[in-house]
Amino acid sequence: MSTFPSGLAVVTATDRDGRPHGFTCTSLCSVGLAPPTLLICVSDRSGTLAVIRDRGRFAVNLLHSGGRRAAEVFSSGGSERFSALPWEPTARLGLPHLVAHAHAVVECAVTGTVAASDHVIVLGEVVTMAHRQEPPLLYGLRRYAAWPAAD
Repeated sequence: MSTFPSGLAVVTATDRDGRPHGFTCTSLCSVGLAPPTLLICVSDRSGTLAVIRDRGRFAVNLLHSGGRRAAEVFSSGGSERFSALPWEPTARLGLPHLVAHAHAVVECAVTGTVAASDHVIVLGEVVTMAHRQEPPLLYGLRRYAAWPAAD
């Protein structure tokens, strides 16, 4: 699948003590419009998955073309991910929004989960979203790229 380019996102959540958790995600898509729903795929060993299941909510930070550092930090597995990058709580659910690296943030309420291989598909109904016009960050063939400028 490394030959299939996709956009990059960082999925975030907060635990019951208010500590942020997150991971870099390329496995996400829109599921439907009424109500607006999306899905993410999460490793069944992910600590963030446990928080998402417990709290029933998550945020998807869609990275813009300058968001490579966030993609790398959140794919590293390091414990100090949130101290390395600026973030602030989202307005509605208080979930981590990577303000300097994401061109959009979507807050979701979990509506279901499905085990699939060594991952879990998490369905989330969109509670709210905010975005600004910036080109997205892409990843494929183990390389990062910006969306090409319009002709």
